[in-house]
Amino acid sequence: MLYGSLILTMTVLLMTSYSVLLYTGHFTMETMWMIFKIIPVMWIIAMILEGAVFGRIAEALTGKLTHSSSSFHKKILLRIVFTVIGMSVAMTFIGDLVVNGFHHEIFSNWLANWPRNFLIVLIAESLLIQPLARLAMVKLHESKDRKAASAQ
Repeated sequence: MLYGSLILTMTVLLMTSYSVLLYTGHFTMETMWMIFKIIPVMWIIAMILEGAVFGRIAEALTGKLTHSSSSFHKKILLRIVFTVIGMSVAMTFIGDLVVNGFHHEIFSNWLANWPRNFLIVLIAESLLIQPLARLAMVKLHESKDRKAASAQ
């Protein structure tokens, strides 16, 4: 749960900030305030969608395409790809809905924005977010192991 929360939090921070900055075209205190107001909403939506829908789908698809002897990296990469596909499809639509409400260009905006969002999140998850979250978890476990060893 902690690992997934770390990944989701970093992704929401990145994509919400990026999307708002792209939408406004500039960085001001008003833009920063808009980002801070939107992040909690997007985080809650992302946590629900990942845990209830897309994480489960990604696990199932990864399970169907791998076997017990498949490499850890293959399983992680497939899980990332399937989760990013689902989450980017949904969150691109929902992000526009949260910021602009339902409007007549929502579907054309989604068609224009989703490929870019998918690519950004896939690269960020693969090269930055997932490795940072794994490093944080390794450090956390090392710290717990040291505390347990010193307590004995």
